[in-house]
Amino acid sequence: MIVQDHPHFCNMPEDMRYYRPENFGEGFIEKSMVFLLPERLKKFRRNLWHVRRNPGDDAVYMPLFRVNCILPSDPAPVGLQGPCDVYPFYTRTTKTRSRELDYYVLFIFRDRMSWMRCRTLLERS
Repeated sequence: MIVQDHPHFCNMPEDMRYYRPENFGEGFIEKSMVFLLPERLKKFRRNLWHVRRNPGDDAVYMPLFRVNCILPSDPAPVGLQGPCDVYPFYTRTTKTRSRELDYYVLFIFRDRMSWMRCRTLLERS
């Protein structure tokens, strides 16, 4: 996988959780979700992004928008249910009527040092 303009990326940890509305509205459902980032990853909350595969045969993904994150020490978001486990929620493929959509939530980095620090913390989980 290649993330456009970001040479380094990491997957979400297994202990990641999220809050969700009771009913998802129209459009991209992750815009209404709030992700609960483990405390050890708090320095990387601005690096967590939704990415989408570009059309075509190449496996090039582009950042869509930054994930809305909170930490366990923050108050729970009002009006949302949870926290829920990220997996198995993110093991299913999003589909529309005509095609499958290839979306991911990734920590993305331009510099190698930040990527290495994040990767080390993710391996501790």
